[in-house]
Amino acid sequence: MATSLPMSPQLEQIHGEIRDIFRALANGFQKLDKIKDSNRQSKQLEELTGKMRDCKRLIKDFDRELKDEEGKNPPEVNKQLNDEKQSLIKELNSYVALRKTYMNTIGNKKLELFDNGAGASEPMGEENFQMASAMSNQELINAGMKTMDETDQAIERSKQVVHQTVEVGTQTASTLKAQTDQMGRIVNDLDSIQFSIKKASQLVKEIGRQVATDKCIMLFLFLIVCGVIAIIVVKIVHPNNKNIRDIPGLAPPVPSRRLLYAWAGPNLY
Repeated sequence: MATSLPMSPQLEQIHGEIRDIFRALANGFQKLDKIKDSNRQSKQLEELTGKMRDCKRLIKDFDRELKDEEGKNPPEVNKQLNDEKQSLIKELNSYVALRKTYMNTIGNKKLELFDNGAGASEPMGEENFQMASAMSNQELINAGMKTMDETDQAIERSKQVVHQTVEVGTQTASTLKAQTDQMGRIVNDLDSIQFSIKKASQLVKEIGRQVATDKCIMLFLFLIVCGVIAIIVVKIVHPNNKNIRDIPGLAPPVPSRRLLYAWAGPNLY
């Protein structure tokens, strides 16, 4: 539907898009009356619902642009534009109400098909299956209460499982912490043992060097003692051997005075 209202290019574009959606909605609802299959009707109604959402968004854009241009237009023009906005909103609300009517109709059709066709398509024993439409209000309430009790029991079981899981997790965390502390102590002990082994190795090396030095000294002293004993033995066996030098303290005393007298006597006379 064309309009002669003075609009800016932005408003005119938005207004045209809204009118296009209204025409699509009108055609869609006309097609909806001709569709007999409830599933196809539901699909068509979903498409129309999407178009209504787009129309609502465009009306918001129209209102926003209208407020931005309100200071530029005369009061009478602003009034006409606001009236047009209200008209767009009313028309959209009419389609929304029509959508609700069709949704109720389609829902009733599906329920009727379910009531009439469920037993024929999948027959089941009356002792095991009872349709909701054939149940009284008290039976529905009892069934609902039973379902709620079963749900509460399932929730309680879930809570117990969660509680047990939390306890197991707490115990596992405590065990892991204790094992972590134990591993830390083991690492510290290993460090101490490694340090002790290093100190012991150094001490063994020092003791080895000291023992080697002591052995060398003992060997040298042993050789000296052996040499002294050998000289003593040879001196005792061959006392007149001039090739063996006298050992201090073992040689016989020398008559020094007599020799001195024999040497100095002639010179005095």
